Parts: sequence; structure tokens; C-alpha cells
Amino acid sequence: MTLLVGSLVIGLILSLLALGIFISFRIFHFPDITADGSFTLGASVSAVMIVNGVNPLLATAIAFVFGTIAGSITGILNTKFKINNLLAGILVMTALYSVNLRIMGKSNIPLLFDITLMTYAESIGSFIFGRLDSINLFGWQVYVSDFSILISASILIGIFGVILYVFFRTNLGTAMRATGDNDQMIRALGVNAEYMVILGLALSNGLIAISGALLAQYQGFADVQMGIGVIVWGLASVIIGEALVGSRLVGMIIIGAVMGSVLFRLLVAIALRMGLNPNDLKLITAAFVFIALVLPGLLDRLKNKREKAANA
Repeated sequence: MTLLVGSLVIGLILSLLALGIFISFRIFHFPDITADGSFTLGASVSAVMIVNGVNPLLATAIAFVFGTIAGSITGILNTKFKINNLLAGILVMTALYSVNLRIMGKSNIPLLFDITLMTYAESIGSFIFGRLDSINLFGWQVYVSDFSILISASILIGIFGVILYVFFRTNLGTAMRATGDNDQMIRALGVNAEYMVILGLALSNGLIAISGALLAQYQGFADVQMGIGVIVWGLASVIIGEALVGSRLVGMIIIGAVMGSVLFRLLVAIALRMGLNPNDLKLITAAFVFIALVLPGLLDRLKNKREKAANA
């Protein structure tokens, strides 16, 4: 049961990563590789500040700010210097590897004995449940600390989801979505499309940085290589979420991204439990994303062929 709860918590934390990937890939159609670096940036910034006695809530908020700066730089390189969007992301991601090493001072920072947001969640659980070490949940014994973190993560992700939904319903959020759909139209309406792209990438990488900060606090360490391949993970979560909800409404897409992240993490946990070599995890993830991207097109072609055959 501990494995299941842990998978749910990690899935919820990585749903912020999925939401960030959704903004860049789906709204702006921008293949932003910066995510690999900004994820680690959020983890490194929060870890260093927590180790130095900064409140973990403040440290996580500052990690968000650093993430937005990283995303803004990518947007500026693309819009102001006319660098290809893929190359702009690669440039910033490459630079962030050295930046993260500079921030951390070493390749790994442990947080096992420091006060983090997870410590707060455990304290709330201890206050509510008293001296109980575990509780019965649907016939399973779950540690109070694990259950408290799971509920806290669910509430936190719910709050972020609502904030993001409300934001995309505002004039600014609607302008950002319209920029991704038709930038020429939005320019004709007097909106600065380049500013929208920069703002969108800033928001995207800010969410990704928070995800990295929360994961570092949950796992108890920040590592300079923890962000490698997270963009594929986030994309897989978005694809699964879109298949689950089957809707283009903003609210449903946000819910779908969270559901996709949790489900994908559960599938990974089941695969590892069944004996999958952890070294093959990223290979399997890449293969899954490839299938998920290609399969819809193949199914549409087969459907069209059948319709043509039936009409002939």
C-alpha cells in the first residue's frame, strides 16, 4: 500500500509538470526543451534555500520565480532574437545545467533532516490523528504520514488547477490561448503576440519548477540530473489525459493532465513491481509516447479507408 500511496503522491506532484508541458506544447505549439533544466532548477533552488533555513513555502515560491525567468529567457531568444524555438529551449536547458551546479555547489543535496512542506503535511496529520501510526483505508493499513502527504498533495494540486482554470478564463488567459490558435488574428486585434509567448513560457516553466521543488522535498534530495527526460514524461501524461477526458474544454484538459500524470505513474509503479529494469524506464516511456502520438493518426486512416470501402 505504501508503494501505491507513494505513486499517487508523485503522480500528483508531476501533474504540475504535465500542466506546464500542456501550456507550451498544446497552447503555443512550442517544443520547449527548457523543461528538463527548469525542473532541476526548481529543485536546486528550493533545496539550497531549505538547507540554509529558509521557510519551505517561501523557498518553493522562489523556485517558481526562477522557473519563470528561465522560461522568459527561452521566449526572448525565440521572439526577439528569432532563434528557432527548439534551439532556444536547448540553449537555455544546456546553460541551466551549469547554473544548477553553481546553485547547488555539488551534484546532490540531501533534505532528509530538514523541514520541508512534507514535514508540515506530516505535522498536520499527527495533529488530526493523534498518536495513531496508521489508519484503515478501504481495508488497507496506511501510515498516517503517507496519508497526510497524499491528502495535502491532492489539495495543493486542486488549488493550482482552479487557479489555472480561472486564469485561462480571464482576458489575458484567453489572449494567450488565442495566440496559440492564430497569432495573426491576435496581432490584428492589437495584442502583442511575442509578449504572450514569453508570458506563456514563463508560466509553463514556473509550474515545472514548482513540480521539481515539490518532488525534491518529497524524495528528500535534489540531484542535478533529476530533470533529464521529464519533458517526455510530461508529454505522456498530457496525451493520456487527453485520451481520458476526450474534450478540448480548458477545465477538462486540466483535469485530464492531472489524471494522466497519476495514471502514468501508477503504470510505471506496476511495471517496476512486475520486474521492469529501472534502466529501461526512459526507453519504455519514449516508446509509449511514440505509440500514443502515432496511433491516433493510424486509427483515423483505417477509419477513412473503411468508410471509402463501404461507400464504393
